[in-house]
Amino acid sequence: MKDVTKIRIIAMITSILIPILLVFCIVGFHSNELVLVSIHFVSFLLLFLSTAIFLLCLFLLLKNKKKQKRIKKRKEKKEQVGKLSKGKKIVFIIFISLEILGSSIFLILLYSPFKGFREWLISSAMATMSHKYLATWFYSEEEINKVLEANQLVEQIEDTDLDSINPNSPFNRDDYENEYERDIFTLEDESAPYKIIPISRKNFEGYLAVIYDPARISVVSTKYLNSVGQYVTEMAADNKALLAINGGGFLDENKKGTGGVPDGVLIKNGKVLSDRPYNTSGGVIGFTKENKLILGKMNAKQALAKGVRDAVSFRPFLIVNGKKSFTKGNGGWGSAPRTAIGQRKDGIVLMLVVDGRTIQNPGATLVDIMNILYNYGAYNATNLDGGTSSVMVLPKEEASQYISEKEMTSHCKKGYCYINDVVNGSGAHVTRPVVSSFVVK
Repeated sequence: MKDVTKIRIIAMITSILIPILLVFCIVGFHSNELVLVSIHFVSFLLLFLSTAIFLLCLFLLLKNKKKQKRIKKRKEKKEQVGKLSKGKKIVFIIFISLEILGSSIFLILLYSPFKGFREWLISSAMATMSHKYLATWFYSEEEINKVLEANQLVEQIEDTDLDSINPNSPFNRDDYENEYERDIFTLEDESAPYKIIPISRKNFEGYLAVIYDPARISVVSTKYLNSVGQYVTEMAADNKALLAINGGGFLDENKKGTGGVPDGVLIKNGKVLSDRPYNTSGGVIGFTKENKLILGKMNAKQALAKGVRDAVSFRPFLIVNGKKSFTKGNGGWGSAPRTAIGQRKDGIVLMLVVDGRTIQNPGATLVDIMNILYNYGAYNATNLDGGTSSVMVLPKEEASQYISEKEMTSHCKKGYCYINDVVNGSGAHVTRPVVSSFVVK
């Protein structure tokens, strides 16, 4: 009977190993980053051996069971040595069932013919600075590129029509074309420089700041440029801002992500702070001396020639001259916290920040952001740096209308607070230093 006990133990161990090894083998078949070639080979070999041993044990146990049935025993000796108790059997069956169910769901989500989750995971992970491994661990470079190619926003390639934007045009506050116009122009204080509109959708929440005078908007940068970034709350405090949002992108050198080195063009009050090549979608996002938002693929010298006074760089452009970018598949970039900026024909600037990375609010897609800005009348609009960088900042007194006393402890610095719920890639509710911001003075 001791041999039977050993066989049962071996069968239990191999039954636990088989689903785990199967996951390793299938993941290794698709990518060599998480499961190296050598580990993949060992996993495949162990899977083969475990399956063979499990089947052999099963065969021996069935054979023993038949043998025991043929042997007549006394009633008091019917219990066999090495037999698991009923309670232990139930626990083991539940454990194995959950393991098999979990492994099956995991593999079905990653590799089934249904592409929705796979495309969402790859496009979301590859849009981040530090969490691309969530895609590269499970998929080959070829599979990732195929998904990214099938899911993207194709920008409108044309120059910004600045003549169609008239920041000095009078606002029509009496005849609203739709609910979005009503939201923009319904004010308790007609002299208010801005209005904040709460945004709530199925997968995200956020705020849309409506800035009535674009001349109030400028770009500011970290005091420690080309070294480390600053929090937007600190930049807002240093510039006595009425409101601020994060701005352009920065280089993630050695994956340290200090936020101090600008990516692409950075212009502040007519002074060029950075003129790095930006060979991707998007490009310069700036305001001209006539306070018009301009979007374009240009270097700093070309931007200055077009009258740009302040500018950052990021991607992609969402709306150009009233035309939305063309959407392929899910639009790419997945779901995440987002920051975006746009301008209407009447000169009003729209600053949008939305939350994400929680179970209740996974975040917005670029299509979501594009549609919100388009509905609110944006003639030109673009995505800005997102994720952990995405914040909207107000002076502490104004921020108290949007965040609790408890939240102020973590949300505020130097008398300014971010009013949205920032979640970083690790799940912590914290923001990060950035290289630039758009501020309203």
